[in-house]
Amino acid sequence: MLDLRPNCECCDVDLGADAADAMICTYECTFCAHCVEHCLGEVCPNCGGNFSSRPIRPAGLLEKDPPSIERVFQAGLHRD
Repeated sequence: MLDLRPNCECCDVDLGADAADAMICTYECTFCAHCVEHCLGEVCPNCGGNFSSRPIRPAGLLEKDPPSIERVFQAGLHRD
């Protein structure tokens, strides 16, 4: 099951469980669409892989399987 991490690792913007602009790589590194396109060149800085839109977990399942609350932020990635 996906962690649904709460923020962009690049700019630290909040990415709620229903964020339509959340992007993930195969390792679930999580970034906002803006940073993926403008700062990262659509390549994950952690694994070198590509990104896909993060699925949105149906609201009715968030209580059973809540999103992660652990924030990951890598200062210095944001170049925009």
